Order: sequence, then C-alpha cells, then structure tokens
Amino acid sequence: MTPARLRPLQLGAAVLVLAATMLAALLVGAADLPVTGVVKALLDRVPFVDADSGLTAVERNVLFELRLPRVLLGAAVGGLLAIAGAGYQGVFRNPLADPYLLGAAAGAGVGATLVIVVMPGDPALAIPLAAFVGAISGVFLAYALGSTAGRGNGSGAATLVLAGVAVSNFLAAVQTFLQQANAEELQRIFSWILGGLGLADWPTLAMIAPYAIVSTVVLLLHGRLLDVLSVGEEEAASLGVSAARVRLTVLVAASLATACAVAVSGLIGFVGIVVPHVVRRLAGGSYRVVLPLSLLIGAAFLEVADLVARTVVAPGELPLGVVTAFVGAPFFVLILRATRRQVDT
Repeated sequence: MTPARLRPLQLGAAVLVLAATMLAALLVGAADLPVTGVVKALLDRVPFVDADSGLTAVERNVLFELRLPRVLLGAAVGGLLAIAGAGYQGVFRNPLADPYLLGAAAGAGVGATLVIVVMPGDPALAIPLAAFVGAISGVFLAYALGSTAGRGNGSGAATLVLAGVAVSNFLAAVQTFLQQANAEELQRIFSWILGGLGLADWPTLAMIAPYAIVSTVVLLLHGRLLDVLSVGEEEAASLGVSAARVRLTVLVAASLATACAVAVSGLIGFVGIVVPHVVRRLAGGSYRVVLPLSLLIGAAFLEVADLVARTVVAPGELPLGVVTAFVGAPFFVLILRATRRQVDT
C-alpha cells in the first residue's frame, strides 16, 4: 500500500486558515486598526517592497511592538504543542498522550515559581528561561528514571510513562511547597500557571526560535519513520528501522518543543490532544500528514483561543489555559469514549 502523502490542497487549506486567524488576531483589540493599513504595513517590511500603510506612529507601535509579537508567539506555542502531542502519540501509539506526559509542565512550573519567589518585581526573560530549564530537567529526570527502571523488562514505553507520572507528582509537590512558603506571590504564580501570552515580545521570540525550529524540523523529518513504527516494532526492525532510536529522537524533539512552548506561555492544556485528533479525522492517520497539519492547525487553534481570551471579558483578559480547557475537556471525553469503543470491538 502506498503511504499517504501531504496533498497540496490540504497544505493550502491549513495555511489559509492560519493566515486568516493571524490577520484577525492582528486587527482585533482595544485599538482599531484598518485592514488595508495593517496589510500594507506588513508588506512594507518585506525586502524590496515599498508600501505606504497610512498608519500613525502610535498605530505602528501597537501593530509591531504589541500585537505582532503576540500573534507570532501564539502561533509558535500552538504549533509546537500540537506537533509535540502528535509526536508523543506516535511514539506511545496512544491518542490520549499529550506533550506534558513526561514532566515538562511540572518542571516548568517549578522553574517559573522559583524565579517569581526569588526575584521580586518583573524579572523580564528570567521566568521563561527558568521555565525552559525546568521543563527540560523534568523530562530528563523522567527519561533517566524510566530508562533505568525499564531496562531489560521489555516494557520501556509503559515504564517511561510511569516515570513521567512519578516525576510530575514530585515536582508538583515541590511547587506546592514553594507556593505555601511564599503566599504573597500566589497571584503571580497562578497567573503564569493558567497560561497566557502576556510575555510576548521580540526578545522572547528570539530566545525560543532556535530550539523551536530544530525540534519542529526533526519531528517533521520523522513522519515516515513513525508510520513504520505504528505497524509494530518487529515489522519496523525487519525494514531496518531502529524503534529505540526513533522513539528516543522523537521524544527528545517533542520534549524540546514542549519546553519552548511552556517556557513562554505557561500551562496551556489540551492543544496537543485535540488538534492531532481533529487532523487524523479530517486527513487520515499517516504521520507524514498529521505532523505538518498539526503544526499549522495548532497554531491557528491557539490564535482563535487567544482572540477569545482577549475579547470575551474585555477590557480584561481570560487566562488562555481556561479557554483551551473549555474546548478541550469535553473533546477529551469524546476521544476517550471513541478509544474505548475501539478497544471493545
């Protein structure tokens, strides 16, 4: 059977959806910006293109210093969480696996909480940097524990998941202790935990860009190998594919992508479960299709979620994690029921 490939129509539709949501996110806000002015201002930044946007200096600052970094960060976070979720699901062959499975979220929470507690005021890039280091450390601990405990017993994947649960619970306990010992900082800690794009600026984007690009490219290049792995490890070995090496590479790349997202946005749940599942329903189960479309649709999904977060209670703002939970929690139940029906049959 010929393996599924990403069709130009599928790719084009996903790109159009993403472009439309990003443009809407740029236009909607406390300050009204004209559509033509925004489009011309963006084109004016393209080399060898000269377009007079007609925007005032204040409108240009709103567009390029406030909204554009936030829109780009939202697209990056949504895309990274979705493609990481698809990668985890491919490795564990479980549609309920998500990017926070191996302790990235708990590790990031400890890192961010430490900075908030130790550095009063506004520590600028210190929070995302500490969250990134914490997320990577949490995944490393889980993988080291899982590899040691699962060596030689033939249940590496299951042991790794259990190690992730153990590390996550331990780090959650550490974070709870820090919160109780520093009650005066609870509001700032919970504000970060509930997720949002309030840290969006150009230095933050520059900080995560190299890691985000590397992890995304690695995951996209492993789509065919995940398809081979999905038929079983023995079949993969007969085709010359090392299941252990593929699993490790994808886990490292997906964990790096998750760490990038969590570091700059806090904990935004369900994106890594909902988006890959929707993509599979619409475009099939081949990871050569699921991975790139999850990247694009995940970015578009988070743009819409952030748009809702900014407008529903304007001039206030809902935590982004709350918005995604409203959508994701019922969807998770539907996935769980569908998975149970497949097991029963």
